Amino acid sequence: MTDFQNACLAKEWFYPFVLPNGQKVPSTHQHQLDLIHDTRTKMLNDFIHRHFGPVSDKKPDAIDLACHQGWFSSKLIDLGFASVLATDARDVHIADAELIFNAMEQSEKIRTLQSDVHALDTKALGTFDLVLCFGLIYHLENPVGALRKAFELCKDVCLIETQIAPGQTGVVDYGSYRFVKKIEASFVVIDETHETHGTEASTQGICLIPNLEGLIWILEKIGFSRVEVLPVPADGYEQLLYGKRAMLAAYR
Repeated sequence: MTDFQNACLAKEWFYPFVLPNGQKVPSTHQHQLDLIHDTRTKMLNDFIHRHFGPVSDKKPDAIDLACHQGWFSSKLIDLGFASVLATDARDVHIADAELIFNAMEQSEKIRTLQSDVHALDTKALGTFDLVLCFGLIYHLENPVGALRKAFELCKDVCLIETQIAPGQTGVVDYGSYRFVKKIEASFVVIDETHETHGTEASTQGICLIPNLEGLIWILEKIGFSRVEVLPVPADGYEQLLYGKRAMLAAYR
């Protein structure tokens, strides 16, 4: 067993990584949250096989926005992606991701970049066949700006997974009762200002969560040609099953 693998076993992880020797890393939550990771991974796998077909033949690349500890970046390499750029705003996440990539013997195919999503230089980075945006936008005070960044980085398809809020419909007076505008999207505001020290929370504290119909409308307005809500496995995580979270594919 390598030093990297020993280091992984010496700490607790948010994700249920299984090392090449078959050992599972310790869990920060006693594996109580594993089902959400398993469900999102299955949905990701199903989409990749359906959309890209034999990945090893096409050798696509990807960027993983807010990669956290690198779970999905690692899964993309397992699926046959040629390379992945894993980005995250927190230095602790980048350190964990680099450790696990070395332990999983994937470091040659995965690069890391510490950056807030809004600070990414999209012109310098170029475009990617797949943009992953999992568990990110509902922790942001500017989710539309982050989705614009995702669009700029996207060559083919962007996958977004997010918490979903109840929506408001109808019209609103727009300067006068004589002029009304249709409500196209709505957001709820969540306070994480006292949780920004936590590694699973927002870095700024003010969080805007979109409704599903509004998120689809926004993705189309910023330039994506088509948006698809992905199906959830029958035994999937309850929030995804009951529409409190959603995974969407936005096509360039």
